[in-house]
Amino acid sequence: MVEKSHGAGLWPSLYDPFRNFGAKVADWLAPASDAASDTEGYRIAMELPGVEESDIDISVHDGVVTVRGEKTDSKEEKGEDYFFSERQYGAFSRSFRLPGDADGDKVSADLKDGVLTIKIARLAAQAQTAKKVTISKS
Repeated sequence: MVEKSHGAGLWPSLYDPFRNFGAKVADWLAPASDAASDTEGYRIAMELPGVEESDIDISVHDGVVTVRGEKTDSKEEKGEDYFFSERQYGAFSRSFRLPGDADGDKVSADLKDGVLTIKIARLAAQAQTAKKVTISKS
């Protein structure tokens, strides 16, 4: 016997493109970033033109660096007609998982010319020594 199920069949496929729409919008509004590393540590650079330092919050928790902030427009113009606007305003958030050798206690940040640079030091290398393993007799 074939059982009809409401919500199955054609309908779910119509809604699939919209299921993750909110996440996609957040991705489009997220600031462009890049990450790099060298022998000293890691660097994350994020484009934040027009964002004030006081509007940025950086936190490190459980091996994840999270940058939150908001770009606001405080300018009011009267009597002008806009044909289009490509500038983005609003809240943003980006998170970056740190590698295992990153020292989450040694993080610094600098905002210059609209670019936020976050530096994370590497953990100090610990000297590895050989350990003798004894074999027990059974």
